[in-house]
Amino acid sequence: MLMRITLDNQPEFFTNLDIISGQVILHLNRLEQIGGIVVKLEGESNTSLAAPSPFENGRDNRDGYSTSNAAMNSESHKILYKVQQVFPDEYHSSTNNPFGSYPLQPGQHQFPFKFKVPINNACSDSHAMASLANQSLTGAGMFGSRGIRLMDGTKQLYLKHVTKTLPPSLSGVYNDAEIRYYIKVTVQRPGLLKENWRFQLGFKFMPIEPPRSEPRGQESFARRPFSFAARPPSPQGKQKGSLFGIKKKEKGDAESPETPAPPQSVELSARLPHPLVLTCNRPVPLRLIAKKLVNNPQQVYLTSFQMDLIGTTTLSAHGQVLRKNNRWVIASNPQLEIPLITPTAEVGAEIVVPDEVWSQKPLPNTVAPSFTTCNISRRYEVQILATLRLGKKGGKTIPESITLPLHFANVEVYSGIKPPRELVEAATNGGFSQSELRPNLPPRQSVSGPSGSGNAPPLPQRRPSGQAPPPAEEYEDAPPSYSEAMAESASMPFDQNNPRPPFSGVTAENAPSQLPPQKN
Repeated sequence: MLMRITLDNQPEFFTNLDIISGQVILHLNRLEQIGGIVVKLEGESNTSLAAPSPFENGRDNRDGYSTSNAAMNSESHKILYKVQQVFPDEYHSSTNNPFGSYPLQPGQHQFPFKFKVPINNACSDSHAMASLANQSLTGAGMFGSRGIRLMDGTKQLYLKHVTKTLPPSLSGVYNDAEIRYYIKVTVQRPGLLKENWRFQLGFKFMPIEPPRSEPRGQESFARRPFSFAARPPSPQGKQKGSLFGIKKKEKGDAESPETPAPPQSVELSARLPHPLVLTCNRPVPLRLIAKKLVNNPQQVYLTSFQMDLIGTTTLSAHGQVLRKNNRWVIASNPQLEIPLITPTAEVGAEIVVPDEVWSQKPLPNTVAPSFTTCNISRRYEVQILATLRLGKKGGKTIPESITLPLHFANVEVYSGIKPPRELVEAATNGGFSQSELRPNLPPRQSVSGPSGSGNAPPLPQRRPSGQAPPPAEEYEDAPPSYSEAMAESASMPFDQNNPRPPFSGVTAENAPSQLPPQKN
């Protein structure tokens, strides 16, 4: 037996509203009885955090204590779950088989499947998760039709959820958290001592970005004024005398002491477009501006520049929270000599620092977009370190220098995948609320008459003994949410005019999980 999954025109990564289609190829060496073949599109967000040790504060230093066997707090969220049964098809279902299994002849068999990736996570839909508790697909058991059971969605009802866009793939970075997407195939083989065949194929995922607001020319800034230390006037030495005495002052020499200039002061400001949004695989749209604050002809030079992107990943599992930081160096140059002021300019004059240092440096391809899911979130900050020097170097005295930090907090990083136009228009105009989609309850019959009058409502008629109860009323499935309805009708985000950008993030989609085995 050989089983594999092939995808049609597989790109580097998938995104929301993409069509994932392919075939399950099953090669059999002999005749096999197959009860059913099910293809699942799944996504998981898993965290597994070690419980805090009671001796971390150093109050108990017992020899031999180890936290390796400590309990693990594990939390798993099914952020994506779609099921499609590809076998038995209409031809095999038309045959009446009392055992509920269908024979497949030796050779190669292909079973096509097709999914459309939704926009939001699935675990936050309590109705959909609860409906999976006792749901099964048509299949065969050991001696008859038992059905293929699906995921027990009731476990998701005990966890806290948020309704957000599906997060990007994240694996191979931390040993206690991962976000995986994969396609899983299950071939049911009814009978004693026969195990089901399973195969799994992972893929990369990067979400579409939220609708951006129209540029209004506003900027967010981080500024830092600074004054260099005031230099004392150079001490005047004794007047040199002649060979036979002190030289007399000439009549033209006038005593006019010069007024010392104020200490050199500058203001360095970094500016980014508002709102603070960066794009994966694109340079940072930074503007660096220096402003002259006092009337001092001394020149100030920018001698070093470094811009870092700081990512904070928050992991949570059953109330326990753990934060991890990552740092990416976007641009760095420690050998600069850029003048920042014009000596003859007036106070308040500004100079825009040339952006050749960072304008051609895109974000690293390991930076994932900002996201928030039920148990994992990622946010970013930008930190700039600029070193300024007063005067030229190479003189008898060492010039004064200072490093100014400039910080931007709460910076969003978007994937660069623009959503379809219909989704942008729906988000701008506003959609239906969830309350508008709820079915109306039947009207209640009011009981007339004053309270305490004894006019009680009539009791329901009793069913005679031996009579079978009436069949329960079948209710239709709840209507889809507005986002689900829009996702089914929206077009794919990529076409000839809008090509697919490169993937940005860190993931090993088909590598084994690095989480501890205590995962739920």
